[in-house]
Amino acid sequence: MTTKIADFALELFNAEETRKEVSPLTERDPSLTVQDAYQIQLETVKLKIEQGKTVIGKKVGLTSVAMQKMLNVDEPDYGHLFDDMRIENGSTIDITEMIAPRVEAEIGFMLSDDLVGPNVTYLDVLLATEYVVPTLEIIDSRIADWKIKLIDTVADNGSSAKVVIGERYSTLENSDLRTAGMALYKNEELIATGSGAAALGHPAEAIAWLANKLHEFGIMLKKDELILPGALSAALAVEAGDHVKADFGSFGSVSVTFK
Repeated sequence: MTTKIADFALELFNAEETRKEVSPLTERDPSLTVQDAYQIQLETVKLKIEQGKTVIGKKVGLTSVAMQKMLNVDEPDYGHLFDDMRIENGSTIDITEMIAPRVEAEIGFMLSDDLVGPNVTYLDVLLATEYVVPTLEIIDSRIADWKIKLIDTVADNGSSAKVVIGERYSTLENSDLRTAGMALYKNEELIATGSGAAALGHPAEAIAWLANKLHEFGIMLKKDELILPGALSAALAVEAGDHVKADFGSFGSVSVTFK
């Protein structure tokens, strides 16, 4: 590991701890590669584990056309989820715990088996899924003003912050996640709609991509991990006083309030 990677990792780790944003890494070092960015992320993961935190899952980001357009990228990214990110359905979150949060609605997958790349297919994902659950991923960027390129968000743990987990667990029998609908509300106003197909055509395709990508770094998706396959619509900016709810129809709903 180079000093550059270690220094950027510590900087992003401290930025999250202190909630003080930093300037884009790509502006300060145009030579950074996506491979460098993943190494920076893995180093921050190591720092969090040394701090006593536990990995509870992983997330795919930038799987929808809407999100890729928003951030001007053309491929997904991924990040790690930790135990201190987990929020119960209906909770209230102090918005000052983050820098500039946004909310995404996603269909979370809980795995009953490990998924090890490099040849994982979406059918493998379906077979390894114990149940799916409605979730709201709260993303946050430690990069100032969300001025991020793919390398910035990868280094910043996929802009991960928190995940709100619903209470309805659904098996995949007789279900087609490709056509599963989602309605996203802010303060009871319908803001966006989407379907499972927004995540690389099928949420399980996004998770297969993740399993195969992680293989490059000697990492697998593990049994009992929560895997988020990507947003079903563009991310929603929030501020204190906002209430956000995602309704996934027969798959249930999930909500959170910001103070």
